[in-house]
Amino acid sequence: MFMRREPGPLVLAVRGPGPVRVANGPSRTVVRYLGPAFVAAVAYVDPGNLATNVTAGASYGFTLLWVIVVANLAAMLVQYLSGKLGIATGLSLAEACRERYPKPVSVALWLQAEFVVIMTDLAEVVGGAVALNLLFGVPPTVGAVLTVAGMLVILAAQQRGRRPFEAVIASLLGVLVAAFAYQTLRAGVSPAEAVGGLVPRFAGTDSVLLSVGIVGATVMPHAIYLHSALTQSLRARGSRARKVAVRATLVDVVLALAIAGSVNVAILLGATSLSSASSLEEAYAGYGGATAAVFATALLVSSLAASAVGVYSGQVVMQGFIRRSIPLWLRRSVSVLPALVILLLGVDPTSALVLSQVALSFGVPFAIFPLLGFTGDRRLMGDLVNRRATRYAGYAVGGLIVGLNAYLVSAVLL
Repeated sequence: MFMRREPGPLVLAVRGPGPVRVANGPSRTVVRYLGPAFVAAVAYVDPGNLATNVTAGASYGFTLLWVIVVANLAAMLVQYLSGKLGIATGLSLAEACRERYPKPVSVALWLQAEFVVIMTDLAEVVGGAVALNLLFGVPPTVGAVLTVAGMLVILAAQQRGRRPFEAVIASLLGVLVAAFAYQTLRAGVSPAEAVGGLVPRFAGTDSVLLSVGIVGATVMPHAIYLHSALTQSLRARGSRARKVAVRATLVDVVLALAIAGSVNVAILLGATSLSSASSLEEAYAGYGGATAAVFATALLVSSLAASAVGVYSGQVVMQGFIRRSIPLWLRRSVSVLPALVILLLGVDPTSALVLSQVALSFGVPFAIFPLLGFTGDRRLMGDLVNRRATRYAGYAVGGLIVGLNAYLVSAVLL
């Protein structure tokens, strides 16, 4: 009754007015390709990032700064490969999984991807509820509903085409940059101490748990699925035109994730001025005055922007894996339920946010390794197949994340 099979290409179902056509030649400037990575990058500055980075800065000072930097570099590589897959094949990662894997494997990947989207939605809705409570005293459950309503307003821009939606998302990202730049300046961070945080180390099991959360909040699996769908309509005919599009996508990714990474670094640096704040509410109280208001406003903005991108990703996942979609209101209604349950039960929102990001970290390998397999297949990618160095770097990233997850599991069990 509610689900419908999409007869046309994925991009038509997701973007509304139709795909963007790219001229077959290098005359198209890089600027014309910019945008998709900025939409995906919003996933890297969501409330989950705020919760993990604030907790890291308040609890461990600069110790885990290196985790943010390494995770952001890894995200650049992964997002570049995702964008390249869409350009080279005209397929999203979810579509490629459906077409290239046996059905049982594809269905299993779809189910875990839907779990990832639910965890993402949980973080966005809980974060928005906390922000509205801090700013206006709105009850958390009411705040959750208002966050969903705000997300629907932002998504209305998507119905007007690719560029308006990208412009709205980029504007919200700009607000976050300004907010956390202000917060960092107010914190009076010592440059020497900050540089010391780039030395890889941990400070006990809890810091490992937080590091896994940072990885999950940075190398977001749903953003990997999304970016390939955003670039699939940029596919061009001819080797030269394809390479121009891929080079432009690399610029797009580096710019967007450099901004998102800077925001995450700023969040941690600003939080080092707090005295062991273990929650967003304590961080708000610790900042005080104008800085607290800026912090809560940034939390609300990140919730709204990332929530819109999250539901976009959910549509990409479902349409790609099983060629079906459900009404937006139904997807939102289902995805908001876990957040409402957590808020009604009185679970600490910050702990819920951190654990949701840990869950995302365990979902990252299920997106990265298929992506590496597809982009390393010459029959599928043609002359855009991964070079040896890129292939090795990609598997090193995937192996590092698996190793970190395994270390956490062993540390908790033992």
